[in-house]
Amino acid sequence: MSGHSKWHNIQGRKNAQDAKRGKVFQKLSREIYMAAKSGGPDPSGNPTLRMVIDKARSNNMPKDNIQRAIKKAEGNSDEHYDEITYEGYAPGGIAVFVEALTDNKNRTASDVRVAFTRNGGSLGATGSVAYMFDRKGYIVIDRSTTDADEDQVLLDVMDAGGDDLQTSDDAFEIYTDPKQFTAVRDALEKAGYKLAAAELTMVPQNTTPVPADKKEQFEHLVDALEDSDDVQNVYTAAADDED
Repeated sequence: MSGHSKWHNIQGRKNAQDAKRGKVFQKLSREIYMAAKSGGPDPSGNPTLRMVIDKARSNNMPKDNIQRAIKKAEGNSDEHYDEITYEGYAPGGIAVFVEALTDNKNRTASDVRVAFTRNGGSLGATGSVAYMFDRKGYIVIDRSTTDADEDQVLLDVMDAGGDDLQTSDDAFEIYTDPKQFTAVRDALEKAGYKLAAAELTMVPQNTTPVPADKKEQFEHLVDALEDSDDVQNVYTAAADDED
């Protein structure tokens, strides 16, 4: 997985979404609710819930919001959200994989279809691009939070069972087999590292540069998808600007 660094792009999107923080918290609340509803309200015994809580904290979601979503799941609420994925191509032939959590499949399908067609993309059939991505555990250590050098971090990552370490000026990015994600995360925390991010993600096997004349359309498509209340994650095979 050489050359594809996510952290720079993640930070950039977080900064761009500061004005949409309320919507981000709403989406995270859904994830927390569903995780607690299906696996119980105690994060120590519910790895999925703990992962979503970590994700919420990395997005600066207030503790009260997190607890509210968990308590809602403990109550008699009959809310239910279905997990749905959509696949397609952005302008320039860039593969796009979308994860949604919805209580109205027709509404979500319409929102996603409109986002693609209005921004020069095309919605594909199930399986049309999924094979181009791998499910991976993804962990980030901000380099400003540790004195460890790359050799030490690599040793600790390998000892923890991680698959790959990528180093940049700002961060150590670790990729794991999704089944080993929880064990690797816990081992790194036990080793004293403060994790800036820890989540399951979709990593493209290969990346494609966005043509200069398609870049604005591409960004509008991703923004339109992320603006949907039901869309949780948008993954693309676009090459990073620095690649």
